[in-house]
Amino acid sequence: MTLLDPAIWTDKIYTAKGWVTGGGGSRDVVSPATGEKLGSIGLASVDDVQQAARAAHAAQPGWASMIPEQRAAILRKAGELFEQHAAEIESWIVREAGSIPPKAGLETHTAAQECFEASALPSHPNGVVMPSNAEHWSFARRRPAGVVTVIAPFNFPLILSIRSIAPALALGNTVLFKPDPRTAVGAGASIIRIFEEAGLPAGVFQLLNGAAEIGEAVCSAPEVRIISFTGSSAAGRKVGEVAAKHLKRAHLELGGNNALIVLPGADVAKAASAGAFGSWMHQGQICMTTGRHIVHESLYDAYVAALVEKANHLPVGDPASGQVALGPIIDASQTAKVQAIVDETVAQGGVIAAGGTHEGNFFKPTVMTNLTMDSSAWKNEIFGPVAPVIKFSTIEEAVAITENTEYGLSVGILGDVGEAMKIADLLHSGKVHINEQTVADEANIPFGGVGASGTGSRFGGAEANIEAFTETQWLTMRPDIAPYPF
Repeated sequence: MTLLDPAIWTDKIYTAKGWVTGGGGSRDVVSPATGEKLGSIGLASVDDVQQAARAAHAAQPGWASMIPEQRAAILRKAGELFEQHAAEIESWIVREAGSIPPKAGLETHTAAQECFEASALPSHPNGVVMPSNAEHWSFARRRPAGVVTVIAPFNFPLILSIRSIAPALALGNTVLFKPDPRTAVGAGASIIRIFEEAGLPAGVFQLLNGAAEIGEAVCSAPEVRIISFTGSSAAGRKVGEVAAKHLKRAHLELGGNNALIVLPGADVAKAASAGAFGSWMHQGQICMTTGRHIVHESLYDAYVAALVEKANHLPVGDPASGQVALGPIIDASQTAKVQAIVDETVAQGGVIAAGGTHEGNFFKPTVMTNLTMDSSAWKNEIFGPVAPVIKFSTIEEAVAITENTEYGLSVGILGDVGEAMKIADLLHSGKVHINEQTVADEANIPFGGVGASGTGSRFGGAEANIEAFTETQWLTMRPDIAPYPF
């Protein structure tokens, strides 16, 4: 039996009772490249969610009281299993998410690293001794929050799930997991199966597939204390509203319209290569995608020409059937959205320098010029392989253009390091990369954005993960009962 034998997960959800039929029916899993049915997942009902939340609440004290060595061993085993089963999981990510194989390989590698990083958390110091004016010992200690809900998107479905699941579990919480239904095998069932094989106790980690109704239910369940959501800014605002209504903490990692600044004197060939990767990696379906190319006027024509050359020669196709640079957009609805933004931008006076069309869900890498800051392709997060380019004349203008957005996730600056350092100090962004493009992540680095891009750096590294998935408790202790005047 393979890790993802369809006999295990077909038409099933995963609860404290194991793989069971959900009350919400089922849904086909479809290849965005071919339209082929890949399988059928089970869907949860609201009642399933409520039962799962109660089971998670009941299982949490036992899991949290497990000695650190045992919890760490399960996380390490999960990391090893991701490495052992990488090829099988990657084949699903290629077919289900439309990922090219190197991108799928990055996901399984990162998933293993996230588990290895998280395996250090159970033995991490979990408190401090504080001075006090009273005659007692005073401590601040970190305690597991309880039940954590993790909601993940389709684009990097494995990484954007496991980066919350692994540390939340390692720190003694139980987890309710709702992946995007479009990628609920390669990055839904696969994670459950990994931890099932790693020896995670029943009720500690549960899979609840479903649409918006289930998303609301896994957020509003009274047993849930923390919500970790990665997705669009619009959906994140709704999650934030639910969390506020029910007095829960919500960690929101949302969209972006990220800028790549190309300074005067930069190497145009290298800059265009970086820009192409930033805009077209995984068809532009990344929150950190380079959505705005801000190029000094002295390099603008050469940069556009180099970007167009790359766009015209990058192969687009089914990543499961051959070597391509770009695979499909996730579905027809998203493809239509990308095309609508391109068409609207042209109607506003924008020029398509390359691409701009699609066949099925295969959208050609696109370069757009003659834009203003009000052009649709410039001001919106496209989530497609579109590279809008605009020129600047002064550094002050470049900074102003970069900052003219509601988002604040990632910025890349290419060229003179000294000038780039000065610019970096003026930017409001969760990440700034000098002489790198905008897409980057590592398991040990706090990740997040500001503004409409989210509620700050919450994922990655011991300090950020402990802050994200635990509560602070003040504990005092004295040798005898304290005297009081009453």
